[in-house]
Amino acid sequence: MSVTLWIVSELAAMATDLAEFLGAALALNLLFHIPMLVATLITGVITYLILTLERFGFRPLEKVIAAFVAVIGLSYVAETLFSRPDWGQVAVHSVVPWLGPEDSVMLAVGVIGATVMPHVVYLHSGLTQRRIVPRNDREKRMINRFSVKEVVIAMGIAGLINLSMMYMAASVFYSSGHMGVADITTAYQTLTPLLGPAAGVVFLISLLASGLSSSAVGTLAGQVIMQGFVGFTIPVWLRRVVTMIPTVIIVALGVDPTRTLVISQVVLSLVLPVPIFSLIYFTRRRDIMGALVNRPSTTWVSIAVGAIVTFLNLLLIYRVLGGPLPFADG
Repeated sequence: MSVTLWIVSELAAMATDLAEFLGAALALNLLFHIPMLVATLITGVITYLILTLERFGFRPLEKVIAAFVAVIGLSYVAETLFSRPDWGQVAVHSVVPWLGPEDSVMLAVGVIGATVMPHVVYLHSGLTQRRIVPRNDREKRMINRFSVKEVVIAMGIAGLINLSMMYMAASVFYSSGHMGVADITTAYQTLTPLLGPAAGVVFLISLLASGLSSSAVGTLAGQVIMQGFVGFTIPVWLRRVVTMIPTVIIVALGVDPTRTLVISQVVLSLVLPVPIFSLIYFTRRRDIMGALVNRPSTTWVSIAVGAIVTFLNLLLIYRVLGGPLPFADG
């Protein structure tokens, strides 16, 4: 069981690394006109240098990642000001489920995978273990309350950033009739004349910050996953090189980076039920969790969430096999 969970979780970490590497390399390519292959290698060096901060403890690395997230958040605040979305429509579609035609299921599943990255569940657990070791049940509950608040804030920020990407794209491209925008390069080239050069540059800066931060997090997650499931690790530089190889091959072959980005996020969602149901199984057991065992209501809500994610994944597989989507618009 441990080996199976390790393999599945490593696939998730590698899918993220592939996506973020491509995103950061594409941002460097568009910002500085660096060839994609060279940009990919530069991304690898930068992320490795970020990871070397861990030798000084996790706090310096945590601050760097937090700074990247702040840059991404501020970038989309700026993009929101540039794009001036219809807030009534944003509010409605934030709570009303809706699926459009054709690739809508794949995009919905990809958004879930991009927001709730399965391997980061393990990374967060591994990192919190090192911070404070509780001496009794009262301290365990106190640390757990702080951890829950931290996760809610982190997931809230991630959700808002993903939401802002979607309403910005809808406001700029859909409302202006540019519905053929299907990749990042076209989005950047279309965004610049519509909203001005500043909007295009901000878009690429956010892409670069996202790529570098998530790539570093993915590498750390891979180390934690290997240590936790199979009890050994490899040097960070070796993991960095190994996980770069798929990206280098894709860039060298000239594969569409945007399509690869979407598919890699879909892989994350396909993997997501594994950690969800594993966590449900373990956290409902008092012999493992002790004072922190889940309430029955928490367990049932978690099962419902896992069932929704699994349903969307099965729906995507059904669509890929050629099945119709009768309840979607169009």
